[in-house]
Amino acid sequence: MLARKSIIPEEYVLARIAAENLRKPRIRDRLRKARFVAKNGACNVAHKNIREQGRFLQDVFTTLVDLKWRHTLVIFTMSFLCSWLLFAMMWWLVAFAHGDMDIRENLRYQEPCVANVKSFTAAFLFSIEVQVTIGFGGRMMTEECPLAITLLIMQNIVGLIVNAVMLGCIFMKTAQSHRRAETLIFSRHAVIAVRNGKLCLMFRVGDLRKSMIISASVRMQVIRKTITPEGEIIPSHQIDVPVDNPIDSNNIFLVAPLIISHVIDKRSPLYDISASDLSSQDLELIVLLEGVVETTGITTQARTSYVTEEILWGHRFVSVVSEEEGVYSVDYSKFGNTIKVATPYCSARELDEKPSILIQTLQKSELSHQNSLRKRNSMRRNNSMRKTNSMRRNNSGLILPKVQFMAPEQNKGMAET
Repeated sequence: MLARKSIIPEEYVLARIAAENLRKPRIRDRLRKARFVAKNGACNVAHKNIREQGRFLQDVFTTLVDLKWRHTLVIFTMSFLCSWLLFAMMWWLVAFAHGDMDIRENLRYQEPCVANVKSFTAAFLFSIEVQVTIGFGGRMMTEECPLAITLLIMQNIVGLIVNAVMLGCIFMKTAQSHRRAETLIFSRHAVIAVRNGKLCLMFRVGDLRKSMIISASVRMQVIRKTITPEGEIIPSHQIDVPVDNPIDSNNIFLVAPLIISHVIDKRSPLYDISASDLSSQDLELIVLLEGVVETTGITTQARTSYVTEEILWGHRFVSVVSEEEGVYSVDYSKFGNTIKVATPYCSARELDEKPSILIQTLQKSELSHQNSLRKRNSMRRNNSMRKTNSMRRNNSGLILPKVQFMAPEQNKGMAET
């Protein structure tokens, strides 16, 4: 059976299909790559197939500090309970071996090793009193048994070790450096704009606390996938990115939010990237802020990262610091706000080879700025003229008609006529 011929011409159908395909949003062929460092500073790396698990037990203290709070609290509670139960069993065996459990009246009186310890419950209570030095006074040790004295010394030493390790672990978990890093914030986006005649990559960093970060320094790295001339694939090649800092020590005074700048020059891995190439690049910019906490003296580190989708080309951060009544005020509601500025869309290499591109861009922005000012002024004039005309019309409508008053004599004459 022959296929029925379509009534609509084939050329029209193909044109319509092509138009529909153009209207549909294009889905990027490149899947979104997982970032190494999240925006909150957490490292997105999963360690698998670790065979040498015993290395974690060699450093028990660090392992306990790195555990989650619920696991740490369980270990904290079980360490004390197990030590109390262990020595309670030893005290019960000492009392049983000495015959303190035999309470028959026909036996002759014998001084016990530990007074009033005649059951396992009493031995457990005595173990708690010895290790935590409560000392209620009902149960006490005598000079009858040298083994009991040795056991008392052992329990005191073990108790001090357990207290030191567990309390030190709890203290280190509560005073961890990343807790202080929670109040060190970074701008959500990084920007690329012209500063001092050079293309610069900039981001903003701030500290929400009044206590200072001493000797604060900022480091930047670019992580990207590279292939060596020998064909080796390096999935996470780390490249140091220099930070433009006028201070030789590279330390910053983080008393107010600062804009950290990186000049895109020949040393920069972004030297050959233009505005159109930025979205297709597979790289991640990692920012590290390190310093010493003023109140505790602990070194802290805050981290964040920027992928290509989070880098705005041709933007600049707005000012957040203003002077009000002799005090510098910081408005954190504008911390991540940016504005568009005149920026060449070419790469830094092309800008160095053709400096006239920057001059032309600035001239165009100046002309567009003047035209926008003229439009605004003309619109203001038109609005003001319309307002004045409308006010005149309203005033003319409110004018009262003239009323002619006549003298009484004229009124009488008119009445007689």
